[in-house]
Amino acid sequence: MTYGAEVMHQHWRRRIVPLATLATCLTAVVAGLSPAAAADLARYTEQPLTWTTCSGGRQCTKLIVPKDYANPAAGDIQIALSRVRHTGPDFTGSLVVNPGGPGGAGTDFASLVAGIVAPQVASQFDIVGFDPRGVAASAPVTCMTGAQTTRWLLFDPTPDSLSEQNSLLRLAREISSGCLRYSPQIAPFISTANTVRDLDIMRAALGDEKLNLLGFSYGTTLGALYAQEFPSHVGRMVLDGAVDPSLNGMQISQGQSAGFQGALVRFAADCTKRSNCPYPGDKQDVLDGFNSLLANLDQRPLPTGTYEPLNQAQAVTAFFWSMYTPKFWSTLRSALGQAERGNGEPLQQIADQSADRIGKNRYGSNQNSAFYAVSCLDAPQTPGRTGLAAAAKSWSKNAPVPELARAMSWGNSPCSFWFNNFAGQPEPVTSTTSAPIVVVGTRFDPATPYPWAVALHEQLPTSSLITFEGDGHTAYGAGSPCIDREIDNYLLSGVAPTNGKVCN
Repeated sequence: MTYGAEVMHQHWRRRIVPLATLATCLTAVVAGLSPAAAADLARYTEQPLTWTTCSGGRQCTKLIVPKDYANPAAGDIQIALSRVRHTGPDFTGSLVVNPGGPGGAGTDFASLVAGIVAPQVASQFDIVGFDPRGVAASAPVTCMTGAQTTRWLLFDPTPDSLSEQNSLLRLAREISSGCLRYSPQIAPFISTANTVRDLDIMRAALGDEKLNLLGFSYGTTLGALYAQEFPSHVGRMVLDGAVDPSLNGMQISQGQSAGFQGALVRFAADCTKRSNCPYPGDKQDVLDGFNSLLANLDQRPLPTGTYEPLNQAQAVTAFFWSMYTPKFWSTLRSALGQAERGNGEPLQQIADQSADRIGKNRYGSNQNSAFYAVSCLDAPQTPGRTGLAAAAKSWSKNAPVPELARAMSWGNSPCSFWFNNFAGQPEPVTSTTSAPIVVVGTRFDPATPYPWAVALHEQLPTSSLITFEGDGHTAYGAGSPCIDREIDNYLLSGVAPTNGKVCN
């Protein structure tokens, strides 16, 4: 599991996804359906879709899917879809896009992607976005009220004493019980395995023989598991910011902990070259400044003039979120400068954006609930207090910014008490597809470290790996003409780039 805010693809989205855990921890393998259950799906795969005009130049509809694939007779839920129609005379099919998560809504994302892809891609493909089950307009799950969400997000993410640790774990338990209290009808059924099945019903209802998918971060797991479960239905598939399905939750967090520490060091080195860097000196002086600020905030929050003073939890979130792309680094430098002058509001604004916070106890989406509801259902149980404390100590031992490493471990606590964790163990994904798949890895990606892209490429025999020699989470649309050109050409031709291609 992870700490922070996972992506609703950060380069293009306006909102930001969950703040108290960030990339993804899912390991569920899609189980095959019985012949009887598979036969029952015909009424879903053959359903007509009625599209209506909605905002942003899109069309919107609802896709009906079974709530429980093991028992389709148990009832249906609706999945919100949107599309931007192809602009030219030649139609290749739908390009389904997913921005990340879990917990990230994707209907608005269709418009954003339509404006980013090459004009020829927009000409030939309908760009289709969707809110996965449990998210936004697709049978949304609630695990925390607004006040509970605020208490969780503002609680000390690096508990020092036994009392603080027990208080954190008590709040973590409440997230699980809240899912069953507020959303008992949907919470047990929003696993990634079920979302993968939803994708195949979506493909069929859209009229596509193959699924063309552009998936970022968590979307790469959706794609990889789809290729495993439905190998003959794989079309053109781009997996950018890859997650390694063979890792468990704590391994995911440990990898991310190292990734974000590396990003912070690179940010610190860059800061020394900027006139508005608030910490004069060399890279180590900047890192010392980070640590001093976080230590002070643990004792003395800074005034903000808003709902509450800036505390350490919010500053930690602001650090994490700002590492998602170098485009955020200037904003963080400015906010740190304000904090050094006694004003915590700019850092708080970054944290609030990350959490999609729009008022004192008000949030613009259910992303904070949905993240845990999906992640913990997908993942094996994470350790209890003793194990989380041991990992926090180990990960922070040589970390340049130790508090962030500790927060990465304690951020796993909700999945230590989930009502129904994934019972198995993570395994590498396998697929018999003959379709060429493109895996994209960014060398200094903090949220999905580069070795995960290498691992996913090795697990998918027909995949090609493209490397972006840069910073930030995911690469397509992030400013590399080389990456964009390779992906656009693949979407248009179906021919994968040369394996091992490196782009700057």
